[in-house]
Amino acid sequence: MDKIKLPKTIKMVITDFDGVITDNCVYIKDDFSTERRLNFKDIMAFALLKRNGYKIGIISGEKNSAIEMLAKKFQIDEVHQNIRIKIDVLKDIVSRYNLSKEEFLYIGDDVNDIECLEFSKYKLTVPHSVAKVKAVEGIQVVSSNAGDGAFREVVDCLIG
Repeated sequence: MDKIKLPKTIKMVITDFDGVITDNCVYIKDDFSTERRLNFKDIMAFALLKRNGYKIGIISGEKNSAIEMLAKKFQIDEVHQNIRIKIDVLKDIVSRYNLSKEEFLYIGDDVNDIECLEFSKYKLTVPHSVAKVKAVEGIQVVSSNAGDGAFREVVDCLIG
C-alpha cells in the first residue's frame, strides 16, 4: 500500500475513537461493564502530537473512560463523546480554531463519520472501515489496523 500523504500545513488532528484508536471491539465483562483495548503505539501518538505542537480533537459516538483517560493525560484540546451527528461538532471546532481546509484532517471508519470525511480535505480511514467510507472521494487508507498502530501511522506521517 502507498504511504499516506499529508501536507505540513496541518495544525489539528481530529479523529473518531472506536474503530480508529481502538480495535473496534467492546469487551463485556461478567458485571456488564465494558472495556476497550488500546495499543501503546497509538497512545504514544497522542504524546508525539502534543510535543510537536499539534491540536487534537476526538469526536466519538460513544462515551467511555479510555477517552477520558487520554484527554486528561495528554490535555486533548477537544473531546466530544456520545455524539450522534458529528458534522456539527466538526464544523464548530474548525470555526472556533479558525482552521482552513488545509489545516486539519479527519480520521473515521463508519457511516457516522462520512459527513465529516466529505467535509474534510484531508481524510483518512483504516483498512477494515465500511465500504461506504472507503468510497468517499479522496480518502486515504492507512496500512495499519485500527487499535494496532493506525493512529500512530498518521502521526508519524505528520511529524516526519
